[in-house]
Amino acid sequence: MRRRILMAILLAVTVTACALGIPLGWSATAVVESLTRQELGARARQIAADLDDQVTNGSELDLNRVQLLVPPRGHLLVVLPDSGVRQEFGTELTGDTVSEEVPIVQHGNVVLSIDAGPMRTTQTQVTLLVVLVVIAAIGGGAAVATVTARRLARPLRHVADRAARLGAGDFRLDRTRYEVSELDSVAEALDASATALAQLVQRERELVGDVSHQLRSRLTSLQLRIEELTAVPDKEIAGEAQAALEQAERLADVLDELMAAAREARATGAEPVDLSSELVGITEEWRAPLRAGGRSLKVKLQDNLFAKVSPARLREVVGVLLDNALRHGSGTVTLTAREGVVASGDTVVIEVTDMGAGVPDELAEHIFERGFSGGGSTGLGLALARALIDSDGGRLELSAKRPATFAVFLPVPRAGDVQGVRWPAERSPR
Repeated sequence: MRRRILMAILLAVTVTACALGIPLGWSATAVVESLTRQELGARARQIAADLDDQVTNGSELDLNRVQLLVPPRGHLLVVLPDSGVRQEFGTELTGDTVSEEVPIVQHGNVVLSIDAGPMRTTQTQVTLLVVLVVIAAIGGGAAVATVTARRLARPLRHVADRAARLGAGDFRLDRTRYEVSELDSVAEALDASATALAQLVQRERELVGDVSHQLRSRLTSLQLRIEELTAVPDKEIAGEAQAALEQAERLADVLDELMAAAREARATGAEPVDLSSELVGITEEWRAPLRAGGRSLKVKLQDNLFAKVSPARLREVVGVLLDNALRHGSGTVTLTAREGVVASGDTVVIEVTDMGAGVPDELAEHIFERGFSGGGSTGLGLALARALIDSDGGRLELSAKRPATFAVFLPVPRAGDVQGVRWPAERSPR
């Protein structure tokens, strides 16, 4: 895009400069020749008038009287056909010359000539000046084109990057504007789309969770009732109840598989990520906003720390936590990443804490609920962050109220999670 804009502006400037420069150069050379001939013609007319006076008075022609009117290295030729007079004065010229012929009243002609070399030199100089002006105009146009292309291309790249991040699940609002009305309209539309998608994703997460919980509860109740029927004395009824119980258990297994498949489908972007480098890039975006508020950001990262997560969702979740610390906390914000162990196995823990007053007891139980906020915000950020990290098989918790500490638990990648690597299958005995 930048190259196309640059080439289009340069082409327009070049065509305009050439369309004006070529006629200007031709006109300039014509003006130089016209001025030269005008001056030469004026001298020739003065000479003709003086010689005409000499002929009228009946005296012999004396060209010395008009020598001052002959240009240096010029040539004067006087021809009087009636009296057969032909006189010359000055340097004999050869090659390219400029001549002006003026008639004498007494049936004669005065031809005044000069070497055309100086005039051609002046014409060349004027032409070169016009060429330099054209080149300067094209150069100025190139500078303007470069600035304009950068001004347009940078926002377009930023908009494209925002659209890509939005498609990857990064729903953070971006208040960057470009002072170009059309691009600002696109940015506003992207912000509106991000908000709508974030709400849609949150509602979808809640719906899936509610449906799975209700189905699991109803299925468990059904299994308990069927188990009671398997203990009745009537063997036929007990057999039918046992068969129904087996079908219910199979249905429970199918439900578990469907829920696992849904989680895997949502986590298609999850991949092994080096947190040591990924978190550094994320936190660099937040140093300036914190510094503007007179606060600092401290990062403590364990080396060689890998987690299975979608980079875009990780950026969104960490961004929400840092933004929450910026808005509702105070003092230094600390981000740490370390290995941890939970009941389900090895995990990676990312903690964000600040030196503020913390989370009040009455708000702690509701802090992740959608639409709930204790500081006047939308109440969407933490709920969305929890839903996004849950999609990658992780978990977001408030691990401490005072100071407020949010912990992100991420699964440790397994060998099969590394894309592009074929791991040998376990050999079974023959």
